[in-house]
Amino acid sequence: MTTEPALVQSGSPPGLDVDALADYFEAARPGLVRRPLAAALITGGRSNLTYQVLGADGRELIVRRPPLGHVLATAHDMAREHRIITALRNTAVPVPHPHVLCTDPDVLGAPFFVMDKVPGVVLRERVDLEGLGAERVQRICQRMLGTLASLHAIDPVRAGLEDFGRTKGYLRRQVNRWRRQLDQSYTRDLPGLDELYQRLADAVPVESRSAIVHGDYRLDNLLVGGGDQITAVLDWEMSTLGDPLVDIAVLVAYAQEATQSPYGNPDSAANAAGFPSPDELLETYARLSGCAAEGLGFYLGLAFFKIAGILEGIHFRYVAGQTVGDGFDGVGVRVPWLIQAGLNAITC
Repeated sequence: MTTEPALVQSGSPPGLDVDALADYFEAARPGLVRRPLAAALITGGRSNLTYQVLGADGRELIVRRPPLGHVLATAHDMAREHRIITALRNTAVPVPHPHVLCTDPDVLGAPFFVMDKVPGVVLRERVDLEGLGAERVQRICQRMLGTLASLHAIDPVRAGLEDFGRTKGYLRRQVNRWRRQLDQSYTRDLPGLDELYQRLADAVPVESRSAIVHGDYRLDNLLVGGGDQITAVLDWEMSTLGDPLVDIAVLVAYAQEATQSPYGNPDSAANAAGFPSPDELLETYARLSGCAAEGLGFYLGLAFFKIAGILEGIHFRYVAGQTVGDGFDGVGVRVPWLIQAGLNAITC
């Protein structure tokens, strides 16, 4: 599980100037936290940068900002992420309490937002779950799927998110968006990519329905607290309004990669005893949401295409020397398998 990072008592972690942040708090939110501040990059993130900040008064906050260097168009939108957690804070979906959004890039070099630190741990590796036992793992995963179903049941209009995305044509826009993202992250030829894109473009179905979509829903984007409760859903940077089957397809695709790909992480939580199989994930979501999860060939193909786009963007930044943290060197090798998995899914 993700452990507490070492806080920087003097100086600043990459991407966050603690003195500039303290000055900003004094001007924009006086009394929120007392300086001097200590800060640390929280490990595990592969996209937006997340920092833990500790004030001299013991107040703990979380700061989110875009990655350093290459930032894809429409990605890493701090205002969207801040808006969605603000809208969801009084719903059945647990989110951190948001404090402030700063759109002035002169403060930290990019827009950022600040929220409370929520009690709980990130369960990322198989060892994190095996210590809990299969029965508790099953319960946590059941709650993971229940929280996803609760998200998809929220009325966007009542949540004040009626203009958070264009629902008509969502799936086609997703296909085209991830093709553009892959083109903008080009460093190498990827066999099968053009074929997968064309098959997806030729097979776009009518949307199943419209809902709030997280965009990257998986266990390690959740915090799990006491009593095995989900205390927060994190990393909303790709959230929008769209077809909710995209969320469950992404969750299944990550599980398939972890358990079936030779490049998948054998230490992934999806390989722990008690973690549902891809079929069980689909069946449980369908039961909890009341929505049939059948005929998912296109959705799974799109999910693999999307994950390939996410990882290739990370690989691009790694090659350019613009990543912050560890674990980026093995990301690029995963992409060719994902493309083939997408081709296999969409032909089923």
